[in-house]
Amino acid sequence: MRSSPSQHVASSRRGPAALPWLLLALDGLLVVGFAALGNRSHESGLALADVSGTAAPFLLGLLISSLAVRFWRHPSRLWPDAVLVILGTVALGMTARVFSGSGGAEWSFVLVALGVLSILLIGRRMLSGWLLRLRSTQRG
Repeated sequence: MRSSPSQHVASSRRGPAALPWLLLALDGLLVVGFAALGNRSHESGLALADVSGTAAPFLLGLLISSLAVRFWRHPSRLWPDAVLVILGTVALGMTARVFSGSGGAEWSFVLVALGVLSILLIGRRMLSGWLLRLRSTQRG
């Protein structure tokens, strides 16, 4: 039975649980970057309170979706994990924005959020998956 690249990294010196959590933190930083870009383009402010207020609903959606797919098992898997995480991040993020009163969920914003977060979160998984495969071929 052949082990996956994430299993190789999980058995490295960092410990079995370190890498998936670091990758989730990187996903969180990408979501914060998305929020900062959105605030900048709409002149909503780049202060910590402004960006965190925009990012918080999406970070909540990212966390819930990532836990739902058990991200620690395959932190770089595209299908179905990345797709479900992206859809969950956007759907839960928009829902949280509406219910918290921090903003609306116009279709244009939903589509932009879906597009930008798809590029960022799939891009991270593609890059980290490639690096994990590269590392495992160099070891083996």
